[in-house]
Amino acid sequence: MATEIATMTDAGDDLPVGMSADRFAAYQTAVRRQLSILGENPDREGLLKTPERVARSMAFLTQGYEQDALTVIGDAVFEEENSNMILVRDIEFYSMCEHHMLPFFGRAHVAYIPDGRMVGLSKLARVVDVFARRLQVQERLTVDIAQALTDVLKPRGVGVVIEAAHLCMMMRGVEKQNSSTVTSAVLGSFRDDPKTRDEFLRLIHNGSSL
Repeated sequence: MATEIATMTDAGDDLPVGMSADRFAAYQTAVRRQLSILGENPDREGLLKTPERVARSMAFLTQGYEQDALTVIGDAVFEEENSNMILVRDIEFYSMCEHHMLPFFGRAHVAYIPDGRMVGLSKLARVVDVFARRLQVQERLTVDIAQALTDVLKPRGVGVVIEAAHLCMMMRGVEKQNSSTVTSAVLGSFRDDPKTRDEFLRLIHNGSSL
């Protein structure tokens, strides 16, 4: 069956990043089985390419397993004497709930106080994506981002706040369309110094649409 599924890909198509030919074929087989269990006919015209599309989609949505913060940041770290807070607010992200494999999405606010080492601003957003592109829970995602920046930059402190909507709460279960979840992780001076933490929270909401 795996061989039959593999032939469904277009000739010359590249395999998804981080997925071998065997895994790609196995995933398509699993999707065909899922369609059958749901009562669908995976051989009808509208579903013929669905196993391949789903396999490619999930490979993209979980590509964070093939990445780490150190590699993503790369050589963008530079020495700079600066002890002021650096904040990138409203970083959009999309992730997948590990409990139901449904999306959750929202905004991450990431700040740090450097201790002689700084990083290009866009790398903060890339670190968010490294951990968002995995099966996640929001609480762990928040901590993962904060800890990774602490490990790589060795800053005086890191603060991360995430606000997200979860389709597992909106489409099923309690079906609350307007609910949102807020989580935070504060390390170093953000945890130990109330003034630093308060400044961080004020900056997040200054001019925000919340």
